[in-house]
Amino acid sequence: MEEELDYEALSSNAGLGANMLAGALAGISEHAVMFPIDSIKTRMQVFATSPAAVYSGIGNAFTRISSTEGMRALWRGVSSVIVGAGPAHAVHFGTYEAVKELAGGNRGDGSHFMATSIAGAASTIASDALMNPFDVIKQRMQMHNSGYRSLWHCASTVYRNEGVGAFYVSYPTTLIMTVPFTAVQFSVYEELKKQLNPSGVYSPVTHVLAGGLAGGVAAGVTTPLDVAKTLLQTKGRSEDSEIRRARGMLDAFRIIWQRDGLRGFHRGLAPRVLTFMPSNALCWLSYEFFKAAIRD
Repeated sequence: MEEELDYEALSSNAGLGANMLAGALAGISEHAVMFPIDSIKTRMQVFATSPAAVYSGIGNAFTRISSTEGMRALWRGVSSVIVGAGPAHAVHFGTYEAVKELAGGNRGDGSHFMATSIAGAASTIASDALMNPFDVIKQRMQMHNSGYRSLWHCASTVYRNEGVGAFYVSYPTTLIMTVPFTAVQFSVYEELKKQLNPSGVYSPVTHVLAGGLAGGVAAGVTTPLDVAKTLLQTKGRSEDSEIRRARGMLDAFRIIWQRDGLRGFHRGLAPRVLTFMPSNALCWLSYEFFKAAIRD
């Protein structure tokens, strides 16, 4: 009988290259699988002027988009995610593991909430700087009647019409959102992993449950900031002059409050949580699997 693999004993820090490769593979897996739900979330968050682009819920959006635009419309923009998610997640997980090691998060002497929070925040700052332009392109392509033929067509059109700033107008909002998101996600994940798998043996179920719950909590808490980010990233195609003039997070908040009140800050909450729970579960499962496979 083969000796049981002591999964968590495979060296707390597997090396930057292994962690970055595992993160890249995990990121592509995560985003590609859940992309149609993410497309619905973007559509629900956009302040659309056309009745054809206003949806009452996930089921309504899925039915109307697939029947009027075809199922392919739900995958429009996935190329941007595939191109950007690999490098961004490689940086994300590589930074996380490196900073966690430096902060003492791999010592086996109890809870390391502060170390994992610092590592999670640092990894987000680095990866979002790389991913933000790809996220802008993705959301522009996901919009109703986007008109973009490809990733390159979208990127070149945005650059030509709005300049390089359009790719980073949402970066401060993205950081304000994803730094606490990632800190919550990593901290909840690490704590749940310890509680669910105290022996440290290889347990895919543990990574799925801990990753899914951590992702759902973090996604729900940060939805208001995600609505503001979507407004900023898609404003270039808006027919509303006030939205087009929005220059940052405070302008976005003001517009959302004026147009839709408190409920406006929860636009797309259900698909966002529905996206992040399984996608985070898959991401952590993939990451831990690839990390173990590369180490081994």
